[in-house]
Amino acid sequence: MGTDQKQTEPIGKSGAKRPFRIAVLISGGGTTLRNLIQKKAAGLLEGIDIVLVISSNPAAAGIQYAQQAGIPLQVIQRKEFPNQEAFSEAIFQQCRQAAVDLVVLGGFLKQLTVPPDFELRVVNIHPALIPAFCGKGFYGRHVHEAVLAYGAKISGCTVHFVDNEYDHGPVIAQRAVPVLDDDTPETLAARVFAEECELYPEVIRLIAAGRVRVEGRRVRILPPQTEESHASSSS
Repeated sequence: MGTDQKQTEPIGKSGAKRPFRIAVLISGGGTTLRNLIQKKAAGLLEGIDIVLVISSNPAAAGIQYAQQAGIPLQVIQRKEFPNQEAFSEAIFQQCRQAAVDLVVLGGFLKQLTVPPDFELRVVNIHPALIPAFCGKGFYGRHVHEAVLAYGAKISGCTVHFVDNEYDHGPVIAQRAVPVLDDDTPETLAARVFAEECELYPEVIRLIAAGRVRVEGRRVRILPPQTEESHASSSS
């Protein structure tokens, strides 16, 4: 995917006054989905609606959170399609039908082929500081085990745009946590996840507000736009 091309307009913002619509893709426990639902209920995702959940696994525990929240749910399994491209197209076709503005991966364990109309409209959160401890095979507990085995002193989480390579798209934001001498994969994972729960909603809010701009591989966070500045930029 062409992440080397300059993106001159902010992602997400449009003149429409309707809510910003997101789809959340899951494969397992759904802890990211649960966090976003809780943030929405607490009024911390104002103007943002979760309009669709897609699970690649019919037995995913996270399905219950979508059902409890009354969010439309689709189960789309990789094995039902002849290749990755067909699988991906089925997912993005559901997103198009739901008029989704942003696709949010929340522990989604299947690789996607991102179509041109969704370039820079798919985001993921990774439980390490990309480009360290990322790529194929680095997910969940495997990431934290690798961090501890390497003896790293700092880990964290990364929100990035998704392209057609594992953990490769432009980095939007990161948060760091210390790696403690007595850490286990579980204790490190809990510390990283606490940061994920704050960082991911923050990035989604920034994108929805039109404050994220991609320049090559660099992502810039624009200052808040006041009504006065918006009026002057429109004139």
